[in-house]
Parts: sequence; C-alpha cells; structure tokens
Amino acid sequence: MTHTLTHIRNIGIIAHVDAGKTTLTERILFNAGRIHKVGDVHTGNTEMDSRAVEKAHGITISAAATALEWQGSDITIIDTPGHVDFTIEVERSLRVLDGAVAVFSAVSGVEPQSETVWHQANRYDTPRICFINKMDSLGADFDGCVDQIRDRLGADPIVVQLPIGAESDLSGVIDLITMQALVWTDGETEPQEGAIPIALLAKAEKARQMLVEDVVDQDDHALALYLEGKPIDADLLTKLVRYACISGAGVPVLAGSAYRNIGVQPLMDAIAAYCPSPVDRPAVDGRDPDGNAVQRAADPDAPLLALVGKTKQTQHGALSTIRLYAGRLDKGMAVLNATTGTRDRVGRILKMHADDHVDLTHALAGDVVAVMGLKSVRAGDTLSDPKAPVVLDGLVCPDPVIEAVVEAADAASQSKLGQALALIAREDPSLRVGTDPETGQTLVAGMGELHLQICLEEITTTHGVTARLGQPRVAYREALTKAVTVDRTLRKQSGGPGQYARVKLMVEPGDDFVFANDITGGAVPTEFIPAVEAGVGAAISTGTGHGWPMTGAKVTLTDGAFHPNDSSATAFERVAREATAEAFAQAGIILLEPLMRVEVTSPADYVGAVIGDLNARRGLVISSDAGKAGQLIVAHVPLANMFGYVGALRSLSRGRATFAMVLDHYAQVPNAIAVELRATN
Repeated sequence: MTHTLTHIRNIGIIAHVDAGKTTLTERILFNAGRIHKVGDVHTGNTEMDSRAVEKAHGITISAAATALEWQGSDITIIDTPGHVDFTIEVERSLRVLDGAVAVFSAVSGVEPQSETVWHQANRYDTPRICFINKMDSLGADFDGCVDQIRDRLGADPIVVQLPIGAESDLSGVIDLITMQALVWTDGETEPQEGAIPIALLAKAEKARQMLVEDVVDQDDHALALYLEGKPIDADLLTKLVRYACISGAGVPVLAGSAYRNIGVQPLMDAIAAYCPSPVDRPAVDGRDPDGNAVQRAADPDAPLLALVGKTKQTQHGALSTIRLYAGRLDKGMAVLNATTGTRDRVGRILKMHADDHVDLTHALAGDVVAVMGLKSVRAGDTLSDPKAPVVLDGLVCPDPVIEAVVEAADAASQSKLGQALALIAREDPSLRVGTDPETGQTLVAGMGELHLQICLEEITTTHGVTARLGQPRVAYREALTKAVTVDRTLRKQSGGPGQYARVKLMVEPGDDFVFANDITGGAVPTEFIPAVEAGVGAAISTGTGHGWPMTGAKVTLTDGAFHPNDSSATAFERVAREATAEAFAQAGIILLEPLMRVEVTSPADYVGAVIGDLNARRGLVISSDAGKAGQLIVAHVPLANMFGYVGALRSLSRGRATFAMVLDHYAQVPNAIAVELRATN
C-alpha cells in the first residue's frame, strides 16, 4: 500500500446484533478482491468470525481487523460485535478509529444496541455513514428507518440514496448525487447504470432537493450558487456531503442488501468519498510527565505516539493492536509504555486480515497495525518516544453487572485455571476476575450471561482447562445517602515499635471515587498521603462487607496526626480503611441493582401474557406500540429477574416473540429485598 495520510480510512462497522455487519464486511472484502469466495454467518465460514466460539454461536465476539484498497484509498475495517455483552470491543475499536459505518436492519430499524453503539461513537465524535441493510427482507421500510435515526438517535440523516423497490422487488438504488439508477441483475457484482425509473423520478427529484438543502451551508461558494438558483453539480455535492459527515453536521444514509450484494459497492465508494482521513480528525490530547496538556497531530515526522486498542495471546506470544497517532514505529524499536513507565521492544509489525497477516518493516502515523513482542502492555496503554513521553486517555470500561463462581474440575487444573483467567482478563478489560472474600472461590464478573458463557468456553477450548460455572448472580452496588465526617485514631503499643495514625475524613456521596487531600501544616506527612488514599480505596471497593462495591464517593482528608517513631504507611492505610468503614455505618447505605431496558417484539396475540410476565418480574412497562414486525414492548426490569428469560419468552409466545436487553441504569433495591439479600450475603 502507498502511505499518504489523506488516502487512509480507518473505519469500524457498528450495529445491533443480527443487523448484518459481518455479512456486509464479507461482501466488501469480496468486492475489493480481498477474498474470492463469500462466507456465510449461518454456515460458520466467514473470514472475520474466525474463532471457534464465534462459529459455534454465529455472532461476532471479538473485533476483527482487515485491510483493503478501494478507489485509491487504503481502508482498514474493524468488524465489531453487536451483542451488548461485548460492548467493550466496540468501545476500544471506536477509540482508535476515525469513522464508522452504522448498519441498521430495514425491518427492525434502530434497536437497543444500535442506540448503545451510537452513543459510544458520540463520545469520541466519530463521523458516521448509515447503511440501511436487509432492504430485500419482508417488512423492509427505508423511510421509517430514516425517521428512527432522526428521532431515536438525535441525528441529522442526509439521504444520498433511495432504494429501487423493497422486499423481494429490491433491484437497486437511486444515487441522488449523480441522479442515476444503479441496478443489479442476475447476481452480477457490478451494477448497471441507467435512467431513474419514471415512477420514482418525482420522488428522487424531491429527495435530491432536500439533500442539497441539508448540506449547502457547508460551503460559502455552494450557498451562493444555491441562493442564485444555479445547479449544484455532482462533484461539488460530494464535497459538501463529505464536509457535513466529517464535521458531524449530518450522517449520509445509504441502502441495500449485503446478502444480495446490492448497494455494497456504492457504500464502499461512500467510505472513500465521505469518511475522514487521519488528517481530517482533530489532534489527540494527552499529558506529559508534569501533567501539562499536549496535543499531537497526525504527523509521521513527530515523536512516536500510539494507543494500544487490544491485546491477545497467540501461540507465538502477545499480539497488540495499536493505532499510531504520530511518528514512526520500526521493527526492533525500543518504546516507552508511558502509562506504566516501563520500556518494551517491538518484535514484528503486522497488517492484519482477520487471523492472517502481512509482515511490515515499519508503520507510520495514521496506521492501525498489530505488534508482536510487547510484553508489558494492556488495552488502553500509551506507547511513546522515550525522549518525549505523553500519556493519552485510555478506554472507558463499563462495570460488570453479573458474576459467577468458576471452578476447575480438579485440583490439578486449579493453577491452570488461574493462568487462563489472567490471560483472558488481560485481553478483555470488561471481564473482572476476583475472589469471594467469604468462601475464597474464584469469581468472574462480566456484562451478561452470554459473556460469562463465552469466557467458560474460552477456558475450555482455547486453554484446555476443564472448568464449570456456578449460577450467575447480580453485581449489586452500594451507595451513600448523606455526607458524614469521621475522626479515627489507631494507637497500639506492645513492647516494641508502636502503631499510631489519625485521620479525619469527610465522606460524601458521588458517582465515582474521588480522593482529595486538604491537609495543611503537615498534620499528615506527604509520604503517608498515598497510604491514606489506598486505605480509602480498599474500603470503597469492598463496601460494607457483603462483597458489593460502592458506586463511588468523594473522600476528603481534612486533618490528622502522626508520631515521629510509631507512624508508618501501613498504620495510615489501616486507619483510613477503618475510618471509611465507620463513615459507611453512619451514612445510611442503600443497595442498588442494575435495571435493564428490555425491548420485546411480539405478535399481538401474546402481548397480554408478555406484559403480565414482565410485571411479575418487577418490570415497569414504559411503552407498547404497534410496528411492522409486531407489538414493541419496552420495559425497565431488574437484571435479577431476567435470568432464563429466553426460555420463558419462547414458552409464552410459542417461539414467535424476540427480545433485546441492555443496561439502562442502577436503581435502589426495595427495602424488603435488600434486607433479604444482606442476610444471605
């Protein structure tokens, strides 16, 4: 590949599960000549879902990267999971990419995980293109899907195509930029260009006028032409749509059927034409060792600056996917992990294609590559030039909502289980491994039942350890209800050196853990402050002793005392932990549980039974609206009452209803249930 920054496109494919992301990626690879036989998700032979567990479940679990060339652009595409349990894969992909293609089912429209991944992209101001897929499916509704993108996602859709037909009559699309019809016949890969069908001409002319009005304010010259009543030609309109996409003023919307390869090539054209290159994105923000803000633009001649998106253990060693924001990375080069302060050396540099690769001698700013040999890095770490260290913001990792005990089948496998879990947790930051303080059993915590099940399968199939998973349980949290101040002293003397430490803490409710040092006059020496913070943090993580962490708190150290001989870091850490626990006892702790947003699509005959069942699960029905695919019921339901819902819903609806579920928020557990939970934990 040539390396011109303006020709690079780093793109993610994001969507709700079953919207057709992986099928779309397969067709893109086929059209680009990257593969010569199209795989099928249902038969388990796709390029991108290469892991055994992905083939077994028929879903994408781990984001997979591939590279191709199209219309003079070097495109890296990452196919991300659509299932909510693997949302961390979307998070870390969007963190290192410049743009995204959001895929929607023309039948289902904007679904729960569609909203989740859209908001993740909003967090990074990622420019997007929308592809309304499955236009050949029964119930396909292009206009309805566009309305949902506007209404449910708060986006400004810029319609650049209209479908020609729908369902079994889908034959192509109308390109509103060129005002040409693109028709696919007899399974041909290349579309035939022609005149717009007479029956659709008036609709197309109106849609093009709306397209021009949506983007003409992106350029003063274009706006002047428009106000003078002069036409906007295709080249200028393409530039205007690109400006709108990159600036976030709107999202271009295209249509087609990935399965039938209709509209895929125009989508590839749109990626090259509308999506940003690295130089179109803002300079990245970081901090130097002194805490000063630093910005780095995409410049190959600047000092090295890169972010580790993910790590993976292979039979050849650790494989790290990284995004270079500035500078150059060479094979054998020494780099600084600026996050941890450790140094490492680059082994091989690889351009990935799912599980295949091409060796490179170097990589430059704008590249997304894989590196072998980095032993100390984790996802979210920053790699930089040792002479010019900069730390970038890492990953936003969601807290787990479910946990279970995992046990090796026999004592001989116990140490292997620990090693396997350590490797899996290093690869997946959303999976937490810990120990039950009461029983000493190993706990795994994740984003849902499927997440934990996949973890178990990885332990067994990838690491060869026979293990079993206990009954899943909810990851409850505790929260403070009021601010309190505590003053606690540790004083012990037993013949030898004593222990003395005193702290005065103000503990306030908060969403995150924040520690503030408000000591004046040296009441607590500077060298003991980190120990106080560590003690407070330990108390926050364990809560009131039931194994449920606090949601957060702001803890301010306001006063204290020390003894020149008997004080130590250990003493201050202990007294801080005890003082924080005392504050919890005074503050009136409440128990919180995860409430899930559950969306059920059901035939009308079963709506009453479905709603009744949701109410019985302590659910609150938010809405119930008729749609083309059936009645859409939206409810907030405690996760604790959603275990086994797949089978229950199947039984209620004779297998005809479907549902999707995503974490909505945490809410207080009713007092009676909280008392029972505390008594049994």
